[in-house]
Amino acid sequence: MTVISRLPGAREEEWDWQLDGACRAADSQLFFHPSGERGQAHDDRDRAAKAVCARCPVRERCLRHALATRERYGVWGGSTEEERLGMLRRRRRNRVHAAARAR
Repeated sequence: MTVISRLPGAREEEWDWQLDGACRAADSQLFFHPSGERGQAHDDRDRAAKAVCARCPVRERCLRHALATRERYGVWGGSTEEERLGMLRRRRRNRVHAAARAR
């Protein structure tokens, strides 16, 4: 579940980028795997969702949103849950290393 405290405020400019998402014309089930989906079906669905993201004009903004709010499910900004978790872990590790070098 998304951490509500990390969501941006109610201002329209915080959310209006979503109106331009390529995913708006696609079935939302493409971006969120059904319970128990594994193997080739899972990989094929992720690949198809990422293909939509690849042509999306707000892909970078979508990814920033997903990282900032710690979206736990679905393909956002062309990245899966696992990929985003890896990005967040690398960010954290880089901050820790930078802080250690600064001491």
